[in-house]
Amino acid sequence: MGFYDVGVLFVIAAVANRGLDEGNIGSVEMLSELTCVSRTCAKVTHVKISVPLYSHTRTILEFCKRLAHLHQDIHITCINPTVKSSCNDVKALFENLPPNIDSMFLPPVNLDDMPEKPHIPILVHATITSSLPSIYNALKTLHCSSNSIGLTSIVVDVLITQVLPMANELNVLSYVYFSSTAMLLSLCLYPSTFDKTISCETVEIPGCMLIHTTDLPDPVQNRFRCSEEYKVFLEGNKRFYLADGVIINSFFDLEPETFRALQENKGTSSTSIPHVYPVGPLVQEGSCETHESQGNEGETHEYMRWLDKQEQNSVLYVSFGSAGTLTHDQFNELALGLELSGEKFLWVIRPPQKLEMIGDLSVGHEDPLEFLPNGFLERTKGQGFVVPYWADQIEILGHGAIGGFLCHCGWNSMLESTLHGIPIVAWPLYADQKMIAALFSDGLKVALRPKPNEKGIVGRGVVAEVIKNILVGEEGKEIQQRMKRLQDVAIDALKEDGSSTRTITQLALKWKRSTV
Repeated sequence: MGFYDVGVLFVIAAVANRGLDEGNIGSVEMLSELTCVSRTCAKVTHVKISVPLYSHTRTILEFCKRLAHLHQDIHITCINPTVKSSCNDVKALFENLPPNIDSMFLPPVNLDDMPEKPHIPILVHATITSSLPSIYNALKTLHCSSNSIGLTSIVVDVLITQVLPMANELNVLSYVYFSSTAMLLSLCLYPSTFDKTISCETVEIPGCMLIHTTDLPDPVQNRFRCSEEYKVFLEGNKRFYLADGVIINSFFDLEPETFRALQENKGTSSTSIPHVYPVGPLVQEGSCETHESQGNEGETHEYMRWLDKQEQNSVLYVSFGSAGTLTHDQFNELALGLELSGEKFLWVIRPPQKLEMIGDLSVGHEDPLEFLPNGFLERTKGQGFVVPYWADQIEILGHGAIGGFLCHCGWNSMLESTLHGIPIVAWPLYADQKMIAALFSDGLKVALRPKPNEKGIVGRGVVAEVIKNILVGEEGKEIQQRMKRLQDVAIDALKEDGSSTRTITQLALKWKRSTV
């Protein structure tokens, strides 16, 4: 999920004999500069609103596409608050969409009073807060423009639950879209669990495995208990209970005991947790290249030609997502560990940071190759391939040469690795990623997690050992077998009669019935 990622909202609205048109939306003064794509008529319309960071917009848009494909009488409109620095990256996600999905982009919010390079959580929170009036006006306009039936449902990302009271005011169904583990969802829905983490080394969340308190998300860590971030986290969780349900990008058999516990406690009273709807694993099916990231065609596909020359399951793919970065010292140790392992690797690198684990989402002006240890590229020629900033992860994970994935444990990456049956080296950086790493390494046992030293650095020797283990070790072979079984279950969930497909249909029928 990422507490530092973006909030997204979409709305289901009934439309009689016509779709939304630009005139309907343009009547709202605050939306005069937005981009709106007019589509054909549909019986039910759905709207998504997002803060412009890549990963959450991407995952909720995949849900929109899945919904639109399975139920073509549902019309989808995506509303996106924007920040100038990341607008182009997010807009690229909305190219070549199905005909029953619209998109509109709100004018960039005014953040002139922000620091020059604000911490990403601060930037996201400020963008959400500043965008709420525009979102509210957009919802009212959609409600009025959808004939007498009006909107039927609003679905909000976990970071923009401030919109849920608007749904109550408009008298429409409301849902939270949650893109992380069911274990984290349980933690959010049982706030009394937080109190147990103050004096205990481990905490037992209802229906979940025991987890170390150090693996809980940053806002829940004891050292943050007096912070504004912890306060915002608690307030957001309380708003879950305003929703009619939680739509989670996961599948039942990934965490069956946790989902069962959530289902047993659902109900209709104000103290019962909302209904939970697992609809995943939903991942991006193909690449989404921006002008900044793709370079020329030859550069884009050179690493794939290199993979074509490698043996099956022999290459470790290394990537920390669209924003994950390492410190200078850790960057250096990882590079030397890759070299020391003697195993093949494909590494997508970003420049290291002094302190932050979250870098700029855009492609920078620095050449990340300049930060590699002296002589590294010459010494590893033939052993490895280094790609600056960006590569097509879906294409890479689908290549037969890939035998392992060293990643930051972002939820999108973990689901992609699962669907491709790739064993994982879990290297969490921030937000919910340590909790995800614990689930995949300690719970599902499809990942290895290298242990940092007393300074918080994973040394080169540890890096080399875990790489050899995941690619050629006996433990790695057992992990590969377990991951292949998990892959089969994940694929089954998305089949025509699969559990997640049935859940999406259940939701769609509920929304359609609400138009009657």
